[in-house]
Amino acid sequence: MTTAQDCIQNKPKTIYSVRSTDTIEKALVLMRDNRVRAILVVDNDRLVGIVSQGDCAIKVLLPKKDPQATPVSEVMTANPLTVTPKNTLDECMAIMVHKHIRHLPVIENNIVKGVISIGDLVKNIIEIQGSHIKFLETYIKGHGS
Repeated sequence: MTTAQDCIQNKPKTIYSVRSTDTIEKALVLMRDNRVRAILVVDNDRLVGIVSQGDCAIKVLLPKKDPQATPVSEVMTANPLTVTPKNTLDECMAIMVHKHIRHLPVIENNIVKGVISIGDLVKNIIEIQGSHIKFLETYIKGHGS
């Protein structure tokens, strides 16, 4: 089984984060500049929340709050669900599906090791299916006979 650790090893090592006191504007600029849809909220090296583009749109832009003045703490999901590096990607997918979320921080010993997105899981599924298809094609063709 593929684990969360396997998944984050194949991703860039940069973990994008802001502090809970930073503004929504800063969070959105970080998301835009790095082409990510959610970032972690980390205070004093501890994960305290996660904030997504959707959170910003629904909780700041629609109510016409000022993104330059609104702190991330007003918008973030506090104490987000997390997984460990040992969780399987199937377990991660089950959490995402049942909780209707798209990002899971990977935590080990209270240290953020990475983030798994629904896109990461879909990519993994496609890779596994490709491997299965190649195996079946080889089997059907008779191993080169």
